[in-house]
Amino acid sequence: MSDAPRTVADNSIASTNEEPEANAGVQGRIAELRVSAHLMRLDTGVFCVFPVPGSPRPDVATGLPGVRITHAPGSMHRPDTVSIATFRNDGWLDGTAALIRVAEGPASILVTIYQHAQHSADAAPKLQVMQLSADAAVAEPPVEPTPAAEPALPAGPEPEVMAHVQRTGDMGGQIGDWIGVKGSRLWIEGFGVSPHNDLTPDDIEYQGVLGRGWLSPWVDGGKYCGSRGMALPLLGLKVRLKGEAAKNFDCTYSATFIDGSAVGPIPAGEACEAESLAALESFQIEVHRRTPGSAPARKPVARTARPKAPARIVRR
Repeated sequence: MSDAPRTVADNSIASTNEEPEANAGVQGRIAELRVSAHLMRLDTGVFCVFPVPGSPRPDVATGLPGVRITHAPGSMHRPDTVSIATFRNDGWLDGTAALIRVAEGPASILVTIYQHAQHSADAAPKLQVMQLSADAAVAEPPVEPTPAAEPALPAGPEPEVMAHVQRTGDMGGQIGDWIGVKGSRLWIEGFGVSPHNDLTPDDIEYQGVLGRGWLSPWVDGGKYCGSRGMALPLLGLKVRLKGEAAKNFDCTYSATFIDGSAVGPIPAGEACEAESLAALESFQIEVHRRTPGSAPARKPVARTARPKAPARIVRR
C-alpha cells in the first residue's frame, strides 16, 4: 500500500475570539499524525484481513500504529453489499483480524492506517488478505442477526458454555455437554466459556479456527470468540487452562463437523479441526481434576472420517 500525505492538525480549530495564549494551549493538545488511506477492492466471497507476522504492535498507551477497516464512502462503492466484523468492539484491528463478507462483488473497502508523525511509511503495519471462501452465499444469516461483539457470558447459574449456531441463535449448556446439534449441518459462528463450578472464567482461554493455519486471537474466559450475524463459520476450536488450574485439572475437547467427520478428544492447547477444514457443527469441552502426582493427559486423538455420501462442505 502506498503512503498518503500526512494529516496536519488544523490550527483553525481554536476560536478566533480567544487570546493568543489560549490558542497556543489548544494547539498544544493537538497531535499531528501520519495517516494513509487505501481503497481495497474485493470480489464476491469471504475474506480475513490481518497484520503480516512481524508487523509493529500498537503502543499500549497510544494505540499507534493503528488500523481501521471500514465501508468506503459514497454510494458508488456499494457499502450495502459488504459486512465487516472485527474482534474489537470499536473496530480497531489492534494486531487482530477483520472478517469481511462481500455479497456481490467487486466492492471497495477503506483501509486507514494511523501512525505517529515522526514514523516513516515503512514502519506502517503490513496487511495480508486471506480468502476463506469464494462464495458469500454459502450460508444463510441467522433468523435474528445481531452485531458482531464480544459480550460477556451470563454469570451465576446460567450455562457455562454458549455457542451461536447458524439459523438458530444462542445455545448453551454446561462443561461436559455437547454444544450445537450433531448431524444438523448447521455450523457454529462463535462460542464462549464461563465456568462457575470448579473453575472460574480467569482459569480458561480459547481460540477459534478461521482457516488453515489461521487462528483467532486468544480470548479470555467469559468473552465471546467469533462473529454474529455474518454467516461466517468457525472451523474448529482450541482451549487451554491457565495458572493453577492448568496444574490441577486436565482439559480435553471433541467436535463434529458439517461434513460428517468427528475429532477428539484433543489435549488442551491443540487445535480441534477436521482434515477437510469443514465448518464446526458441535463440540464438547471436558475438565477433570488431576490426581496427585499424575502427568497432564495426552489422550490419543480419534478421528472419524466423513461418510462417502456427498456432503455440503465449506470450501476454503
